[in-house]
Amino acid sequence: MTPARRRDRRVYTASHPVLFALMAGARRTPLRRLGSRIIVSGHDEVRAVLTDVPLDRTDDRTTGGAIRRHEGEGALFDQSGDEHRASRRSLAARLDSRGVAALRPRWATVLDDAVALLRAGGQLDVCRLADEVSGRTTAALLDLDLASGEHAELARAARRTASDAAAAELPSWRRAAYRDHLAEAFGGRVDPLGKMLALAAVTTTYAAIPRAVAWVADEGWWDDCRDAQRRAVLVGELLRVLAPTPLLPRVAASPATVGGRRVTPDDQLLLMVRHAVDAHRRDPSVDDPAPAAVSRLVFGAGPHACPGAGLARAQLDDVLAALSDVRPRVVRSRADRRAALPAWRELVVVAR
Repeated sequence: MTPARRRDRRVYTASHPVLFALMAGARRTPLRRLGSRIIVSGHDEVRAVLTDVPLDRTDDRTTGGAIRRHEGEGALFDQSGDEHRASRRSLAARLDSRGVAALRPRWATVLDDAVALLRAGGQLDVCRLADEVSGRTTAALLDLDLASGEHAELARAARRTASDAAAAELPSWRRAAYRDHLAEAFGGRVDPLGKMLALAAVTTTYAAIPRAVAWVADEGWWDDCRDAQRRAVLVGELLRVLAPTPLLPRVAASPATVGGRRVTPDDQLLLMVRHAVDAHRRDPSVDDPAPAAVSRLVFGAGPHACPGAGLARAQLDDVLAALSDVRPRVVRSRADRRAALPAWRELVVVAR
């Protein structure tokens, strides 16, 4: 096991030990039934669930059902049919290549300040950097006019809300009553769809960017980050291995067959995305990347593909490009034991 993988493994063992044990025990077979739960780990099987199996988006055992229970209707994950397609088209239009290009200046100044801090001999906490990047991006997407200090506050409120929701829904050592920190901090300025967007954008950025920076620093891949083409490949590989959302809970809406197994409407499908993309055993590689069809599965597939995938890639690409000039190394890291997704709470770097 490389130093980079050994460090990254700590975000699972320290912050999500129950989930990590569940995932480790299920990865030997592509599909395993445990009562009314079916653990799906194979690439083809996960893709089949997302593209071929009708899904009940309002069942309490799914992401959509949990969001509806906490936030009410209208948050995309709980929608289906024409309503779901219309919401996805609207969101995709805001997050296409032109939308991402318009958002880039929002985080460019944050990256400039981070590089200047490192050049001056300072220490940079990449987790706080991720909060600023995601907070400014989310504020722009939601048309919120915030003061400079409120962007990070928006990100922290979204993270705390997602953390309480995850503790209430996912296998965990921690139990917490759901609390809407986002509503407490920002009142009625965020509707259910906006709240879903904020939680998804912030938690994914907070999970992915610090872990990616740690991996690049530990492996010494900063030269690859200076070349645009190699960096683009590395971004895809890092997101594959990081699998920011390693598990997706879904429920079948009608009888189906997956991997030769019969699935009924009462079955909960636990999609182990981390295993489906071979993240647990195949390290990132610029020279020997996984096929695109595999790596892209971390953002879903077909009608259930994440419309924010391009935004996530652009943010990580820009972060790695900016930091490559100072080639930072990690001096301190601490896992976030309360994060909704496996993440660092503190990842401090200094320039070499």
